[in-house]
Amino acid sequence: MTAAATAEPQLLELFVAFARMSLAGFGGVLVWARRAIVEQHRWMTAEEFNETFALCHFLPGPNIVNLSVVFGSRFRGIPGAIAAFAGLLGPPLLIVTTIAALYARYGELAVLRRALAGVSCVAIGLLFSVVFKMLTPLLKKRDPVALALFAGVFVAVGLLRQPMPVVLMVAIPLSIAVSFVARGRRA
Repeated sequence: MTAAATAEPQLLELFVAFARMSLAGFGGVLVWARRAIVEQHRWMTAEEFNETFALCHFLPGPNIVNLSVVFGSRFRGIPGAIAAFAGLLGPPLLIVTTIAALYARYGELAVLRRALAGVSCVAIGLLFSVVFKMLTPLLKKRDPVALALFAGVFVAVGLLRQPMPVVLMVAIPLSIAVSFVARGRRA
């Protein structure tokens, strides 16, 4: 159990929580995942969530799917991973299949195109919101080295359009080395 947890989630709780996340955040589940795990259920602290989500970036596949598996297995092992995974992907799979059939039939309607454009704007707003929330613990520490590493990765990937694997091959060893040196100074 984590420092933030009040009680470990049961299998049904995992399934329902991830199903709610997937249904609430269709196309942008990370926002709802963080809110449910950190703020609502208090199953993890903000730092634990960030660390777990960072780990999920290095695993193959979509990050939020990886998060469901890692999170579920952390509390309930393989059954927990399956419950969280099924909750995350099951309901949207049914909805997408239904919508695909409807879109194939009515996709040429102008009102549908305008509605989809509006939904994409909402998704971008949610993404900015969760990025800010995940950045808050880093900003609270006011660690100039961590902020410089963050800014360097942002500039390299976001502005200079360098490939993510190349940037990570430089940033990961650099951040590990900086952390190692910083811990050596504190000891």
